[in-house]
Amino acid sequence: MRFAIAAFALIPTAVVAAAHPFDVHDLVMMERVSDPQLSPDGKRVAYQLRQTDYAANKGVNSIWVVSLSERNAKPARLTETAFTAQTSPRWSPDGGAVYFLASSKDEPSTQVWRLDASKGGNGTAQRLTNFPLDVNNYKLSPDGKQILLSLDVFPDCAGLACTKKRLDEKAANKATGVLYDKVFIRHWDTWADGRRTQLFIADVPVTGAISEPRLLTKGIDGDVPSKPFGDDGEYAFSPDGRTVYFDARIAGKTEPWSTNFDIYSVPADGSAAPKNLTASNAAWDANPLPSADGKTLYYAAMKRPTFEADRFGIMALDLASGQTREIDSTWDRSAGALQLSKDGKTLFTVTYDNGDHALFAVDIGSGKATRLGATGHVEGFSVRGNEIVFARSTLKTPADLFRIGTGGGKETQVTHLNTERLADARMGDYEFYTFKGADNATVQGYVVKPVGYEKGKKYPVAFIIHGGPQGAMTNDFHYRWNAQTYAGAGFAVVTVNFHGSTGYGQAFTDAISGDWGGKPLEDLQKGWAAALEKYNFLDAGRACALGASYGGFMINWIAGNWSLPWKCLVVHDGVFDSRMMSYSTEELWFDEWEHKGTQWENAQAYEKYNPINHVADWKVPMLVVHGQKDFRIPVEQGIAAFTAAQRRGIPSEFLVFPDENHWVLKPQNSVLWHDTVNAWLTKWTKAAN
Repeated sequence: MRFAIAAFALIPTAVVAAAHPFDVHDLVMMERVSDPQLSPDGKRVAYQLRQTDYAANKGVNSIWVVSLSERNAKPARLTETAFTAQTSPRWSPDGGAVYFLASSKDEPSTQVWRLDASKGGNGTAQRLTNFPLDVNNYKLSPDGKQILLSLDVFPDCAGLACTKKRLDEKAANKATGVLYDKVFIRHWDTWADGRRTQLFIADVPVTGAISEPRLLTKGIDGDVPSKPFGDDGEYAFSPDGRTVYFDARIAGKTEPWSTNFDIYSVPADGSAAPKNLTASNAAWDANPLPSADGKTLYYAAMKRPTFEADRFGIMALDLASGQTREIDSTWDRSAGALQLSKDGKTLFTVTYDNGDHALFAVDIGSGKATRLGATGHVEGFSVRGNEIVFARSTLKTPADLFRIGTGGGKETQVTHLNTERLADARMGDYEFYTFKGADNATVQGYVVKPVGYEKGKKYPVAFIIHGGPQGAMTNDFHYRWNAQTYAGAGFAVVTVNFHGSTGYGQAFTDAISGDWGGKPLEDLQKGWAAALEKYNFLDAGRACALGASYGGFMINWIAGNWSLPWKCLVVHDGVFDSRMMSYSTEELWFDEWEHKGTQWENAQAYEKYNPINHVADWKVPMLVVHGQKDFRIPVEQGIAAFTAAQRRGIPSEFLVFPDENHWVLKPQNSVLWHDTVNAWLTKWTKAAN
């Protein structure tokens, strides 16, 4: 099937209003850039753009290209509107074509398509795969003659048609029960149905479509890439295309409490079974990246089994001898995805760093890490030749594309995607601050002024507590917890990156494990006091605390242990009963690491900071929000918290989303969430008459 490329047409969006405070309606309509991909010659960049179809209550992705060799070049849409979703742009090795994933109303399955990029988006897209199953992600070989494909299949099926037949039979069966003999029975927001995500390979035809790929991961009882958020960074071709590397966790019935991912190699022709290259490390090995000469394999590795927030060090494996060394052993940051410089001497990665998510260059010889670019949150990057293009946002600007040399220096903005939309949306200024927290450690947070701030006035406060808990509130334009939506509603914002946060060294991150209600709470208390002392526009008598996930746990903990400062509380997808959480969550390794064992082995640890044990001390009005498809922190945790508040006679409300998971993703649900939360904050922080 083919689609002719139509003229560019914008998805309908709300009319830009006159000058107004930034709000959730602005937020959900922002254009979101991601997955930048430099062309082989470094002169163009393809990227994915998400626009919002508000009436249809969804985001719609398309593929765009912008020239880097022309001054003030305007981006051009590469894919046409007949596709219902277009993602994952990848250049052919000669730069003559762009591959992408897409589906359409007529062909709802997600397949790989190819488009002649030399015609500037006026060519015809050709479908490269014609499978009965969706393609999850893919990667081209260095010469463009082969393609790796990730698909969900039943392991005992001989071909793709078998999996499709079995799915169709299940859909037609009026008996809906499913029998399980091991966990995961569900993961993130999806119930297990027996399929595994497996890696296939196929030859790329000059014309026509691939009919049936060849399985490469036969015998791998794991998902390639990993679920639920794995991508094509978890597998790679060798430079000569003869070998494929991938990471996978093979744990059988122990999978939910294992983080033992290993790196495997397999001949691209499938002539031998996959070989484990990192069996000696029982912790997480990830993101294989071969050197240009094919002699070395770079990858990221943790050292502590079952700890998902351990530091990822950058490893170099000599493929001939099997010897490994850690390149960056003295760098106290955790590496993300890796890319290699043209001369093979530098690795590029992103990591959390003192309130930013920054781009770094790591010298392979010395291990020295050098930060590149300005402050903000780097959300994706691409390296070609001497050029890097990356997407970056800040607390006041949604992500745009920027370019910088591989050696650093001056950066240049490439796109200006939301300039017109933001022209009339006023935002609050922000400032990072530090104070002495638990153990006299330096702790960082930030304060955002309300829109329309006037010196000498005092403003109500939204005190936001981040999740993870090994995460951070950073200098980024977040689409769920965006400080500017509160600033636009007239609130000042205060947040603290307490012990356990990322970007301040691994010891600081480690400090929260086993101490959920200890040092983090002390940091929050001292951070709140420090903010009140430093910023006299904060009204201590009109403040509410909000948090999600671990932040939701902390709200439930605060309700019984630090309620005095707060006029109201908002808990989103928060842990209410640590005991039951340990038996109902899906990724058991997390709870068991954080509490130093299973609940029956170390019951005291689960009870030490269990919010359910302090309900008798609850007194502050509470809004509880939960997604019914949240399997990380199941909805019963939210129902129980609401029931407790109601039974105590505390003013409380419960907002439930039957179609959302641990996050609120649909545009109209996001608007409802923000309207409900802001109404709750306003109700309880109104100034006395």
